[in-house]
Amino acid sequence: MIEKLFKFHGGVHPPEHKAESAATPIRPVPMPARLVLPLRQHIGNVAKVKVAVGDHVLKGQQLAAPEGMISAAVHAPTSGTVVAIDEQLIPHVSGLPDLCITLQADGEDRWIEREPLDYEDMEKTAVIEALRQAGVVGLGGATFPTHVKLRADPRHPVKTLILNGAECEPFITCDDRLMRERADEIIRGLQIMAYLLDAECCLVGIEDNKPEAAQAMRTACARSAVPVEVVLVPTLYPGGGAKQLIKVLTGWEVPSGKLPSEIGVQCFNVATAYAVHRFIDHGEPVISRIVTVTGKVARPGNFEVPLGMAIETLVQAAGGAAPDIDGFIMGGPMMGFKLPSPRVPVVKATNCIIAASPDLFPPQPLPMPCIRCARCADVCPANLQPQELYWFAKSQNFEKARDYHLFDCIECGCCSYVCPSHIPLVQYYRYAKSEIIALDRAKQAANLARERNQLRLARIEREKQERQARHAQKAMGAKTDTAADEAKKAIIAAAIERAKAQKAAVTPQNTDHLPPEAQAEIARIEARRSQAMEQQKE
Repeated sequence: MIEKLFKFHGGVHPPEHKAESAATPIRPVPMPARLVLPLRQHIGNVAKVKVAVGDHVLKGQQLAAPEGMISAAVHAPTSGTVVAIDEQLIPHVSGLPDLCITLQADGEDRWIEREPLDYEDMEKTAVIEALRQAGVVGLGGATFPTHVKLRADPRHPVKTLILNGAECEPFITCDDRLMRERADEIIRGLQIMAYLLDAECCLVGIEDNKPEAAQAMRTACARSAVPVEVVLVPTLYPGGGAKQLIKVLTGWEVPSGKLPSEIGVQCFNVATAYAVHRFIDHGEPVISRIVTVTGKVARPGNFEVPLGMAIETLVQAAGGAAPDIDGFIMGGPMMGFKLPSPRVPVVKATNCIIAASPDLFPPQPLPMPCIRCARCADVCPANLQPQELYWFAKSQNFEKARDYHLFDCIECGCCSYVCPSHIPLVQYYRYAKSEIIALDRAKQAANLARERNQLRLARIEREKQERQARHAQKAMGAKTDTAADEAKKAIIAAAIERAKAQKAAVTPQNTDHLPPEAQAEIARIEARRSQAMEQQKE
């Protein structure tokens, strides 16, 4: 049992704006006629397309398979026909298009064959692979593939499993409503994840501004086969960050550049646990999620939304937006971003849509020079030096920014929120991170090209040496053949000479007292023989 809570460095108390959307139950939305499903709805490699234009698919059917270890699958939220596979605008801070699958619904909403997994009678690796194929990712907004975090590492066994129900970002209430209405399912998902990790301690962290959710989770925990403790943590942004929640609940610091699993802790969002339950117990992959729709809309609330639905269609389900809005924000006001178009689709990272207006979010004043007040350092939850990182990013001194642990920044926006000079600090950090990543990739590509060139030069030199060796061997063989021919000719010549000597040594017998005709015949024979010998010599 948790006897003491700890504090993390910094944090702020922005206006919550949660009451507007937390009061009503989760509402379903009608299935739209067309769904646009980006292949990149997760951190890691883009999913690989498995269907073609014209294919008819069923609800829950896999449309794109995970490519590599850090990747996740994409599934059909309803039955229908694939009408396009092309680049379309997606909800991303870059505002750039990406490859998407467009599905035309047939109105039948027919499922694939589904069956629960008896995970306790399966190899854990098989269960984890099934979750990979089901497209389960972190639904708190980060969308990191869940199966990667569930893989047991003998070097760093996970002893403590934490469910994150803090939901510290203003305006967002989807996790609050999910815990109020589906607490048993969340705890069931927690039980499955604890089994896969062999976790010994299970905690649920909920901010103390959600008493109804905390009570619902406590009731569900009392019925759980796995001991689980619900802990109320102080309401302080960004207390819902994984490292910050771990510090509050356990007092342990995740070292710079390390992962929570390396200190024996793993943290998951409550919506992720719910998704694990839906797949393991019902065979349902991730095809929908709970989304908060709030801000300047007629009926703020939380909706169960199929992935791929257009944002403008979802806003209509909330009664439509006010005429004075100037755009939509995906996520909260601290870490979210303005969408490039209301026609972009809902994706796995879409936890909140805020209809923004000038009176709700007044335009930021023009930035002024830094006055070195150090307020940003006081509120930084990662205990960094934001003003120094700002100078390094502005001067493009990226290696120095890296040395000052730029990548420990969680981009929570606390520094920008308190800056009296209205400097968009987080934008500078994002810029510096992207540049460093690009430089690292370029350096990696250059190293790879250099290694390839070195291997090429080594191969050319090896082939040259092999050719020279072959030529030398051939020349030596030719020389050997010539010597053999000469030796053969010498043997033949010696044999001829021996024959001549033998012939010369032979004296004709019985030649005495021959008649003149016989002697003349012998003379003619000797003459022909001599002539033949002369011709042979020639």
